[in-house]
Amino acid sequence: MRRLLALLVLFTALFHGLAQGASGQAAALFERDWQWQLQTRPEYATTIGDRRHDDRLSDTSLAAGRAARDTAKIMLDEARALEREGLDPQERLSLDLFIFDKERQLALLAFHPFDPQPITAWDGLHVRLPRLVAQTPFATALDYRNYIARLQALPAHVDGLVEQLREGMRTGWTAPKASVHGVPDLLRTMRVKLLEGPLAAPFKRVPGTIEPKLREELVAAGMAALAESAAPALRKLEEFMRTDYLPAAREAPGASSLPGGPGYYAFLARRATGSELTPEQLHALGLKEVARIRAAMDAAIRRTGFRGTLPQFLAFARSDRRLFARDAEVLLGRYRRVIERARQRLPALFGTIPPDAIGVKRLGQPGASGQVAAYYEAGTPGRSAALVVNTERLATYPLWEVETLALHEALPGHHLQVARAQALRELPAFRRHRWDDAFGEGWATYAESLGPELGLFRDPFSRFGYLNDDMFRAARLVVDTGLHALGWSRAQAIDYLNAHTANAPTDNEVEVDRYIAQPAQALSYKAGQLRIQALRERAQAALGARFDPRRFHDALLGNGALPLPLLEREMDGWLSAQLAMPQAARPASPAAD
Repeated sequence: MRRLLALLVLFTALFHGLAQGASGQAAALFERDWQWQLQTRPEYATTIGDRRHDDRLSDTSLAAGRAARDTAKIMLDEARALEREGLDPQERLSLDLFIFDKERQLALLAFHPFDPQPITAWDGLHVRLPRLVAQTPFATALDYRNYIARLQALPAHVDGLVEQLREGMRTGWTAPKASVHGVPDLLRTMRVKLLEGPLAAPFKRVPGTIEPKLREELVAAGMAALAESAAPALRKLEEFMRTDYLPAAREAPGASSLPGGPGYYAFLARRATGSELTPEQLHALGLKEVARIRAAMDAAIRRTGFRGTLPQFLAFARSDRRLFARDAEVLLGRYRRVIERARQRLPALFGTIPPDAIGVKRLGQPGASGQVAAYYEAGTPGRSAALVVNTERLATYPLWEVETLALHEALPGHHLQVARAQALRELPAFRRHRWDDAFGEGWATYAESLGPELGLFRDPFSRFGYLNDDMFRAARLVVDTGLHALGWSRAQAIDYLNAHTANAPTDNEVEVDRYIAQPAQALSYKAGQLRIQALRERAQAALGARFDPRRFHDALLGNGALPLPLLEREMDGWLSAQLAMPQAARPASPAAD
């Protein structure tokens, strides 16, 4: 009944949209599609603070995938039929973006109408479900009942994953062994430690505001759901992966070994970079960037006082205990101080600064040793954003990378960009919450370069840390295209990262396995950074002394996450408006700190 009422509300909204002309029709279409997305992706709804679907997991069946494809076609047809003349500039941009997203979604589904890699050692149920639980509020009895229902939905969710994996085996769209060989053991560990792991954690801290007898009932029901639903589902997926899928997984790590692989990877590269560059051109760009950054690294190393070759310094930087935190709290404290220093100086570079706070917390889940050093967790109306720091392997996370990672993941990187987008209440919901790798990761990588303007990188080792991460992003262009287009082996890719970065060898192994599991995604960082930097250089050259980074950054972030072609179009319009504005009419720049 609740979902029937929701559909009635949506159709009512659509009817009113028809009565309001093109503007209302567009708004109704965007809202109808947004509600469809939340209903079919209930885990995502939870992470953004929409609690209506907390009792469900997504339908992972092949039938659900076909329904999503059919719905996208319908939505695209309706969007193309709208009259643009009745829309204001922002509504036209929303329509362009909506059409862009649906076309790109359908272009991907044309290669495979299902997810060919729904679980890898890098990502999947064993990673996402514990994170989802950590992001879910547990304050009321309803919260616990919803979570119990979600656990009871796990068998059907796993059945769908198995169905997708079997379809991949049937059609030749299997994951490489390098991506999945560790999955059975990860699932087994999750199952064996189920009652002391993150899935059981909510039942160990039931709030005292819930009446004692009801608390006991909820805990008993939760333990039963873990034992009777979660454990058998995890066992089924583990056994399928070990017995059926691993023997069928492909040996070659590159996407080019898939059916139509070269064309598929070229499409993924265009999608990830927001450009028309071929994999070979991206490889050459990476080599060029590696050479440029290598020269800057040599100069930075000399400023540290180290006397020796680059390989010797890389070995020193990744192993000398003086360059690493003694314990987790030291590392977390360093991140908090860097974020606060950056926050205080943001007004020098940004005119619009969302007030949303960001905290720093530890990554607390099994398998953390195979995860990245830190990542951003967006906030919701009921939960503050957080920089989640991996403290599992302190000996591999040097202090010299803290400033760069804080700039990338927190301020002014992901947190400022995401909080700014969420605050654009005049935009439709799909734009406020939209993600685009080339824009989002490109922005966060560009944000690292703002360190000197924010008073950071004064220490020569921190400056080296920035250059090491810049080198890392350039090397990703080389390695990802090498793996997926040029026939590189896993060992060749790891050797390249070890030779050009100071990252721990174990981290480079994790990273290469990530690139194998997610073809082309790693291209977005450097490709997006270079395009955004080029937009700034173009504006500085055109405006000269009139250039104000605050207005530039506000314009860049003021439309949410845009595909780079649309971003360039909007920024060209902004620059033209700035050039046409008489000097006396220009708004005064905010006072710098």
